Amino acid sequence: MKWMIKNVITEAREAGAKIGLCGQAPSDHPEFAAFLVECGIDSISVSPDSFIAVKKQVAAAEADRKC
Repeated sequence: MKWMIKNVITEAREAGAKIGLCGQAPSDHPEFAAFLVECGIDSISVSPDSFIAVKKQVAAAEADRKC
């Protein structure tokens, strides 16, 4: 599944399209949100109760991402 998600993000970025993900996985598993950032996703929707944990993971992933 990660391979498919990574490829969709890559193809969208190459086509000049913005791409986001709305779903429960980044809320339940903040490390999945970090994976999405590493892939180059533009936006992630999360539940309010997980926002702080996901924000920390996203910030760390963005700091580590080499563009």
